[in-house]
This record gives sequence, C-alpha cells and structure tokens, in this order.
Amino acid sequence: MKRLPTLLACSLLAGATASAAGRSASTLRYKPSPDDERPVIVDATIGPQGSDFAMRLKFNRAPFGEECKQRCANITLFLDTDSSAQSGLRLATPKAPENGADLAVVIQGVREYKRQNAPPETALRVKIRRLGSDATSADAGELLADLNNRQDPERIQTDGTTVYLLVDATSALLPSARKVRVIYHPPGGKALTASINGMAGGGSGRGVQIFKRGSGWGRAPDAEGKKPRPTPSGDNG
Repeated sequence: MKRLPTLLACSLLAGATASAAGRSASTLRYKPSPDDERPVIVDATIGPQGSDFAMRLKFNRAPFGEECKQRCANITLFLDTDSSAQSGLRLATPKAPENGADLAVVIQGVREYKRQNAPPETALRVKIRRLGSDATSADAGELLADLNNRQDPERIQTDGTTVYLLVDATSALLPSARKVRVIYHPPGGKALTASINGMAGGGSGRGVQIFKRGSGWGRAPDAEGKKPRPTPSGDNG
C-alpha cells in the first residue's frame, strides 16, 4: 500500500465547501508525531451528503492489514451535530473539546482468526454510536451501526491509505443544526476541531459527494451487492 508522499503541516481548515470541479477543502489536517505507534489520520474531508455525513480520511500509513499487524488504526472522530454543549457527551473534564459531541465514529483495523492454523483475516471496522446527555465516554452511547469494509461496501471502502465512509444521520434522536463541530483528538496530541455544514444548513445535497457516479474526486469504486453478514467476532481494538 502506498504512503502519502509528504507529511502534512498541522493545521485546521474549517468547512468542506465543494468547488465547481467537485473538489472539497480539507476539514482537518494533522502532522503525526514520530512516536505514533498506530496509523493516524493526516487529512480528513467531512461534509453532509444527502442524509449522510460523508468522509474521506487519509491515514499516514495503511490503517489495517499486514503492514500494521497488531498495531493498526484505533481512532475516534466526534461529531457535535448541533454545535451545542447542552446535548451529547459529558466527559469528566469540563473543558474537554469532545463535550457536546452527539456521534462517535470509532475506526479500527482488526484481525480475525476464523480457522485454526489459518492466517488471520484483516478488515477495517467502524462503530458508530449516538451519544446522549447521559454518555460519559465514547463507548457509553447507543450503537447505531457496526460496519466493516468487507460486508458493508455501500458504507465503507478503502483505497490504500484512504478510507471512504458514509455515516447515516437519520436517527430521530440525533439533533441537527446549520453547523456541525468535528473533533479529532490524536493520541498524545491536542484535539483538532473544525466546523462544517450541518443537516439543517440547506447544503446537504452539495456535500463532498464521495460515493457519486461520474467524474468526482476520490470516488470509491462501485460497491458490489451486500453480502450476508456473519456473526461479529473479536478484534484487536
């Protein structure tokens, strides 16, 4: 799998406004530390697409597979879908940037041992949780979806170090507003935050258009028909 050609300078670029050519500005950029043992996101483009939040996430190296073995990606993105601290996650630290987040998107590279004496099968797993005001951690929320790139190609696809993801935002209990806060807290680093258009902003149909037919940027390959889902097994998260 290819590595990114250069490390990106740590910066924040708010918004994900599409240009006439279909390209979008990065929402978050991060320069990884040499001490980072697991793959981390270095460039994220996030925005509304129909009734979903579409994400293009570039990692500094392959987020799952044999390259990272037991130290694959294990990161969480938070979305404060109404940009309000009155609802959503309530951590023990009052001033934590994640406070108020309504969605947690946990991305993990996993290895599954399905047959004795057989090599493990690798996959990228994504858990999406809704965080109510009673949630005190990212694991405390209601599980809305448990996806992986093999069984859910219409929602998650990968291309080298890049992950394409669609997060369903149709839950009736999920608050919405004109703006959404995005929070990414790299391990050992400072939290990065940015503001993007929300579902009530009137621009959801002109989002980043990741899974769109035609000559769009970064379009994932056409998804095959959904395969039967096996019983979830353990992971190395």
